[in-house]
Amino acid sequence: MTRLLEARQLGFRANEQQILSDVELSINRSEITTIIGPNGAGKSTLLRLLLNLSQPTSGSVWRKPGLVVGYMPQKLQINPHLPITVERFLKLAGASRQAIGAALERTGASKVMQSPLQNISGGELQRVLLARALLRQPQLLVLDEPVQGVDVTGQIELYQLIKTLRDELDCGVIMVSHDLHLVMAATDTVICLNQHICCHGHPESVSSHPAYLELFGRKHSEDLALYTHHHDHCHDSHGDIIDDDHSECNHD
Repeated sequence: MTRLLEARQLGFRANEQQILSDVELSINRSEITTIIGPNGAGKSTLLRLLLNLSQPTSGSVWRKPGLVVGYMPQKLQINPHLPITVERFLKLAGASRQAIGAALERTGASKVMQSPLQNISGGELQRVLLARALLRQPQLLVLDEPVQGVDVTGQIELYQLIKTLRDELDCGVIMVSHDLHLVMAATDTVICLNQHICCHGHPESVSSHPAYLELFGRKHSEDLALYTHHHDHCHDSHGDIIDDDHSECNHD
């Protein structure tokens, strides 16, 4: 198993507030790791540290020498006064028309190649951003809220697409979500983050869970997982740890 990236006792503090503490994780080739947790848990901060976009205040990040990363941001701010087509937007990444066409075809977004970026739907935009991440032929895909602004059906399709891309490219994947109830069944490891790693492991199947059966139907629910956990502390409203040997951590 090829290790791509590793965080060692990683911590980050800003404005006298501890954002992350003692985070340790390892990302491997051919594996999908999903980071889940509530808003303000430090998920996007962790990604910035892993990508060397911010520097930790404690600990370190090891990256495989020459590691090629494809990054899909959480948001894209588009200036409506500067019309730009999808193709021209992707050319800003230094890619050829042929490479752009191939990446869009791979993500199922070929039809919007000549469309103004401002006019495409939320689901189409996410596929375009994913295509942009693929242009580098990455060894590691880093996806920050990849299904944001997409309806439920589109979310399921995008999750399946990410799984397929992992298999085709044989790359590692780090995916961030704010919703710990909705993670890919194909996820190899789930990390529950709330300033520190509360716990980690394989997602649990929800194929028979009544809430997901009602929402998605039996077929779709088999593609999703419900991840629950218990450990020996909980958090207050600010996310700080409350020591209690009999408490449970509930990040709803």
